[in-house]
Amino acid sequence: MAIQGLAGPRAWQIEMTSAPQLPLQGRMIAFRADASLEIGSGHVMRCLTLANAMRSQGAECQFICREHPGHLCDVIETRGFTVHRLALQESSLNPGLAHAHWLGADWLQDAVSCEAILSELPPAWLVVDHYALDHRWEAAVLPKSTGSTARLLVIDDLANRKHAADLLLDQNLGRQGEDYEGLVPDDCRVLAGPRYALLRPEFREWREASLSRRTCQPRVKRLLINLGGVDNDNLTGRILEALTDCDLPNDLEIVVVMGASAPWRRSVATQAKMLPWPTEVVVNVNDMARRMAEADIAIGAAGSTSWERCCLGLPTLMLVLADNQESAASALQAVGAAHYIHTDALKARLSYELERLFMSSSSLKNMAMSSAAVCDGAGALRVVTILLEEMGEG
Repeated sequence: MAIQGLAGPRAWQIEMTSAPQLPLQGRMIAFRADASLEIGSGHVMRCLTLANAMRSQGAECQFICREHPGHLCDVIETRGFTVHRLALQESSLNPGLAHAHWLGADWLQDAVSCEAILSELPPAWLVVDHYALDHRWEAAVLPKSTGSTARLLVIDDLANRKHAADLLLDQNLGRQGEDYEGLVPDDCRVLAGPRYALLRPEFREWREASLSRRTCQPRVKRLLINLGGVDNDNLTGRILEALTDCDLPNDLEIVVVMGASAPWRRSVATQAKMLPWPTEVVVNVNDMARRMAEADIAIGAAGSTSWERCCLGLPTLMLVLADNQESAASALQAVGAAHYIHTDALKARLSYELERLFMSSSSLKNMAMSSAAVCDGAGALRVVTILLEEMGEG
């Protein structure tokens, strides 16, 4: 197992500064990822980021997605990518995975459907980002016995199941390649840590201006609230309720960002009108990097948007929305990049942490610099460079 990242025995310092002109021209890249009200939007969104980076190098990218409630197939298509849609099915085969119910089908049913699609493409790389899939599915859709030459990139966060991957990406802070020892083939190359976080180019583009502003103006005037694209449990509403008991500046401006599939967005919009501070609720924004760069503090989920906030040095109060976010939240707090607030103590802790940060410009500045050191926003470029290397094109 070849390891690279923050803590592996080898470290490749790879930057796409002089990549060949359209080296992926004519190459097909397939993605298998889902979104839903339970899964959230993060898996699909980071795959979209990677697909855009690959398309900029000439690749044709297509997605395979199941039509769960809250799927993002339409969003993927509006970005110019073909989507092969899978219908929800009755599931009777339990593969023993903690997130098996996220698939909306038996893993074998899913594999048969996907293998039929992939055999018609066929892809040079298959990218899989799904907690309900493991090495059995991977071997079934890319059977080496039939002469399949497609290579497999797995995007994971859990290190809790086996993969038949050629390349594995886990972008979480504190993750080490050794965490996948025995879970991937010996020749699998593991990319570990936020150095490889899949961020859209605009976050890197806004990084310098955002960090410069935080050095010169460590004062809270804009509060950004974003609990992901779905927020099925309406933590956003609980946050707005808790804010009413906080002693915050009269000139504070609040922006709440939600996804179009968020089930509580109308309720949140009603709540926002009742707050004593100007509060804007926006849906499906396409300028998130700018909004983060202009915010002074954020209240957000400890998911993939953590790396976006870190890239821009945005001080953050984090909430954990799923068990798999716990380790990342703890790691970010340990390095001073954010403060972790448990949802069972939301009201009291939110008030305390906000008022403390509002009163301490040094705390804001320290958190901004610590978070900026975690991620520089060039992860997608690094991953594409490594994919090219693996194909002998780098």
